[in-house]
Amino acid sequence: MFKISWDFVHYNVINAMYSKARKQEKYTACTFPKEDKKVPIMYYPYDDEHPEQAAPESTNSSPQADTTDRVNGEYHYKNGYTQKIYSDAHYVREDESTVPPKYYTPPEKPVKEAKEPKAQSSGSGWVKIVCVALICALLGGFAGGAIMSGKYSSRMDQLESQIAELNKEEEQLVINTGSAPAVSSTASGKMAASSIYDLACQQVVGISSEITYSNFFGMTSSAAVSGSGFIASSDGYIITNYHVIQNAYEGNFDINVMTHDGTKYIATVVGTEQDNDIAVLKIDAEGLNPVTFGDSDELAVGDTVYAVGNPLGELEFSMSTGHVSAKDRAITTEESTTPINVFQIDAAVNSGNSGGPVYNDQGQVVGVVNAKYSATGVEGIGFAIPANDAVSIANDLITKGYVTGKAYMGVEIDTRYSSMYSQYYDMPVGAYVGGVTSGSCADKAGIEKGDIITKIDGEEITSYTDLKNAVSNHSAGDTVEVELYRAGESRTVSLTFDEKGPDDGAQTSGSSQQSTLPGLGN
Repeated sequence: MFKISWDFVHYNVINAMYSKARKQEKYTACTFPKEDKKVPIMYYPYDDEHPEQAAPESTNSSPQADTTDRVNGEYHYKNGYTQKIYSDAHYVREDESTVPPKYYTPPEKPVKEAKEPKAQSSGSGWVKIVCVALICALLGGFAGGAIMSGKYSSRMDQLESQIAELNKEEEQLVINTGSAPAVSSTASGKMAASSIYDLACQQVVGISSEITYSNFFGMTSSAAVSGSGFIASSDGYIITNYHVIQNAYEGNFDINVMTHDGTKYIATVVGTEQDNDIAVLKIDAEGLNPVTFGDSDELAVGDTVYAVGNPLGELEFSMSTGHVSAKDRAITTEESTTPINVFQIDAAVNSGNSGGPVYNDQGQVVGVVNAKYSATGVEGIGFAIPANDAVSIANDLITKGYVTGKAYMGVEIDTRYSSMYSQYYDMPVGAYVGGVTSGSCADKAGIEKGDIITKIDGEEITSYTDLKNAVSNHSAGDTVEVELYRAGESRTVSLTFDEKGPDDGAQTSGSSQQSTLPGLGN
């Protein structure tokens, strides 16, 4: 357990001898036999000094003299030898401080006997089966996820291609969302009227056509038709009113466009929208100065506006000033019985101003002049189509060839049916259905030939015009309740409007005596 040091034993023996000698009476030094023998020299093992032999003393020394001498705690025998004996060995009795400590050694643990393996129960087989099933399910899920990821990636590619096509279409739009060109302006940011006129002269165009017709006597005559328009894109798109080019368009005559510098172009018709009195032309030119459109929804009654055009077809590039008198007017014109949404202005407009732009005080186009109230004694009542509506229609005509989102019902109305007929046959007034287009929304709703449409969403219908206006107030996809009169009974059907395409419901000209007016909703 412990390794005994011989130096430690040697040291304790010397201390014991020294202690015993000090207990003897009249003994002042260590006692040794007086035989003339050499005493072995004893020294502490860690003392670096070796014992030295002293010179023999004189024989004349007194025998009673002390044979030892203590110097610096050391006893020296005077027999010719010197021996180092430590006087302060610090002897301590055996107690807790001198007893070597005892350490606890834990007993070794007995070796456990190996347990015999238990026999597997029949239930462990089911556990394995369940684990395998779970693994298969996870693998199947990963495989299915990979398949769906492929389908999802394919779908995303399709969506990206569709978005690219939409972006391509947007590049063709005539809307210019930039700010007005830098010209002189007031401290409030409004442009001076003279600056607006200078700008308008670069953007407004004159439109004219030479048409021929047969007069009352059967003789061929010619007449000039003139109006206004404005540049909508730098590559030559022009916006004007449909009624400005209607005769030339229907008669297939040339339409001439003249810019402020006198340059003339032969225009082609891109598209027309008769119900809203908008037409889009195209001239072969580049680098033109297009207008900047403002937000017509932000107009307020009292805002200052400027109308620029060619009044009377002779006074080219004239500007009149006024204010917005009212918003959201619904008017009909000689060319169209369908109500058109317009805002009212008190700026002077006359024949020849039609199709010209209406500017706000920031030099932005906010409307298209299309009509004025022409009764005798009435002045200062003009109307303009909001720019937001005109731009939306123009973009559809340019990109698709027709106006999208228009409601279409798919019925033909016999215009001979009137209030007189209803009284004679004792039937309600309304729009008499002369025919139904196969597969249309009217056909799907159950409307039949001979039905009389009396109401749409509670709105009274007394004629074809009422029905046409009611349809124009809705958009494709809207659902309405249609009240019918059939065989002496009233009934109500639900109908969801179709979208009118470019070839749906082409209106034919004629009076109310025409037997049918195909394509209700045009």
